[in-house]
Formats: sequence, C-alpha cells, structure tokens
Amino acid sequence: MSDQDDVLLKTSKVIGIIGLGDMGLLYARRFSEAGWKVIGCDREEQFDLMSQKYKDEKFSVKRNGHLVSREADYIIYSVEAENIDKIASIYGPSTKYGAIVGGQTSCKTPEIAAFEKHMPHDTHIISLHSLHGPKVSTTGQPLVIIPHRTDEANLQFVKSLVSCLKSKVVLLTAKEHDRITADTQAVTHAAFLSMGVAWMSCDQFPWETPKWVGGLENAKINISLRIFSNKWHVYAGLAITNPSAHDQVLQYSKSTTEIFTLMIQGKKYELNDRMQKVKQFVFKHIDGHNLLLDDNILEKFSLNKTPPEGKQPNSHLSLLAIADSWYNLGIVPYDHIICSTPLFRIFLGVTEYLFCTPGLLEESVEVAATDTSFRQDDLHFTLAAETWARIIKFGNFSLYRDEFEKTQAFFQPMFQEANTIGNEMIKTILERVKQREDQN
Repeated sequence: MSDQDDVLLKTSKVIGIIGLGDMGLLYARRFSEAGWKVIGCDREEQFDLMSQKYKDEKFSVKRNGHLVSREADYIIYSVEAENIDKIASIYGPSTKYGAIVGGQTSCKTPEIAAFEKHMPHDTHIISLHSLHGPKVSTTGQPLVIIPHRTDEANLQFVKSLVSCLKSKVVLLTAKEHDRITADTQAVTHAAFLSMGVAWMSCDQFPWETPKWVGGLENAKINISLRIFSNKWHVYAGLAITNPSAHDQVLQYSKSTTEIFTLMIQGKKYELNDRMQKVKQFVFKHIDGHNLLLDDNILEKFSLNKTPPEGKQPNSHLSLLAIADSWYNLGIVPYDHIICSTPLFRIFLGVTEYLFCTPGLLEESVEVAATDTSFRQDDLHFTLAAETWARIIKFGNFSLYRDEFEKTQAFFQPMFQEANTIGNEMIKTILERVKQREDQN
C-alpha cells in the first residue's frame, strides 16, 4: 500500500472501540497515535468521567455504544467474555451498514456466536486477540486475526489498521484459536493462580522466605504477581468460557494430586519413571546446550533486596505437574509457540530448564519423595489447584472473582515493583527466544 493510499484509508475510516478498559484503551491510543480517527465508549454512567479523563487524548469518547456503532467502520468490542452476548445484543442493531465488527475476548467461540446472533446480516466479522497484557509492548508479540465472515478488501483494511502495533500477525479460525489458547494458557494460568493462593494460605511473601531463593523461584514469584496484578476477568473468561480449557485445568489438578500422592508415599522410583516418560514426550528435541533459560539469567530478577546465600532444593511440584498435564493431554507446547503469550514462554522456559538440565530433574524427584521442607507448601498448592479446578468446572464467575481478588489484596503492595521487574524479565526472555529462533 502506498503512503497516499494509507492516508486516504485513515481519513475515510472510523475505528470504534466499545469498552475502554486496559486493552481497549491500549488499542484506542495506538490506533489514534498512528493517525486513525478513533472513537470509543465505556459504560454510559462513566461518560462524564471518561470525557474529562481522556480529554487530551487523540481519540474521542462517546456516550454509549449506539453512537460508536452508528459511526464506526470497524467496531471492536473490548468487553469481558461473560458479557459479550449481552453487550452485542444491546449495540448490535445500531451497527453501521456494511461495517466490520470484532472482539478482544480470550475465547472466540461464544464471541463469534454473539456476533452472528445479534449483528445485521450485512456486517462483516473479523475478530482480534493480542496475546499479551496491556503492560507489555505490542512489538513482536502474537496478534491473532480471525476473518470469520468477510472479504479480502476488509481483511486488508484490518491488517493495515493493526500494523501500527508491530505485532506478529497470525490468521486462525475461531476454533483453532480457542484450542491453541487453551493449550498455551489454561494450565499456565492455573499453575500461577494456585501458587498465589498457596502462598496466601501459608501467610507468606515468598520473596521474604529464605527457601524461595534462586532464578526459577524468581520467575515463579514474578509471574504469579503479574497475573494477580491484572483484572480477574482476563483469566476467568479464558478458563470458564473455553471448553478446552476446562479439560486442561482439571488435568492439571489431577496431575498435581497424583504427583503429590507419590511424594507423600515416598515412591521415588515410580515418580521418577513417570517424569522420565513426560520428559521424553514433551522435551525430546531439547538438549542441555539449547535451553531457552537458565538459573543464572533469572537470578537478577528478584524482589528480595538482600537474598540469603545459597538455594534450597525444591520439589518444583508446580512445574512437574504442568509437564505431566501436557503429557496426559498429548500436547507438545512447542507446536504453538507462535501463538504463545510472554508468560507462557517464560513458564515453558523454566519447565524446560528443570527437565533438561542434567541432574536437575532427578534432584527434584529426590527432594519431592524424601525431603519434607516444602511439604506444607506443596499441600497448600495441591489444595489450591483443586479449588480452581472446581470453580472452573462449575463455571462460577462469582467464586472465581472472590478467590482471585482475595489473593490479589494479599499481594497488592508488591505489584508495582513486581511489574517493573517482570517487564525486564520478559524483555530478556523474548531476546533469548529470538536468538534461538535465529539459530534454528
């Protein structure tokens, strides 16, 4: 597309965003800064507040979604997954003739169903999903485009619009998107949510506890806090509305319970045999010289200002269980690396390090079966994993929110610092990912 065509497109098209939460606001700012005319709205009762708050921005705030829908050529619904059907039913009838609609929810099957049900038949449907949080730079991150009901001209328009994000665009169907995001996010989120609840249940801040020392522990702590610093619905939507995610979270709880049972029974050889099968299935193509991460890289990303010397061997139950889940579900996580979030890549790197560093997996199994130092922590972790699995199985958004926000309040004072350190950690790891991709 020539520069003249680009200018003509930007001056002739209006981008509408319904829902100015964190991700909606990110899109509004990036698109408007790139020269697009952007209008947006949030809840109608927030109009006066929003108008004042964003009066100096390059985008404009409308009173409600009807006004956005009537004017915009591409309307992006940036709302919670549990509310997409309701919001689409309210504003769908006001959609401009021939416009495109899309959404940003983490589960596309119910989103697409809502658009098909409530949008006029002349409406095109092209959905989006940026696979990262609002605090992460969009550059180089995966961006899924789902051209569900459209033509080539409208698809090129959307591609032109999102090019300012400098993300890696991947075209998928809604079904493919939901399966891959479940594969790469559901178990990851369950692990870190369970860590946070377990630490809260033990009434401990891990960065203040001598046994939580070392690079792998730093990664666990930073990612768990990063998740709890976000809004609960970001994770609830994926877990509860995506049927594939249900299976995976239930398997994660099952794997955690079975591994913990082998631990307390002292069945070291059975546990080792199980983990070696997991290693061969998930990490068969990885050797010790081609690891994404290592403990030394992660050492510097600590919240502990005066960490004690030395590190205590850990059972790493959370990591053993996630790899065990992949094995039991037949998932090879590397198959979906192009659509993975920064958090997934970190957790994959950490798990890979545990399983593929010579002697480290065997040490973890030995500790798990014979050392009781982490036994209380592992018990609380197992119970937390079971709690999340029950909440997700029954599809209870209210219980999910209560459990999430209770833990969130416990860790609240550390979020700002944890996000700063986490951003540096993600940057370092993404550089390592690129280096390995270039080598391959």
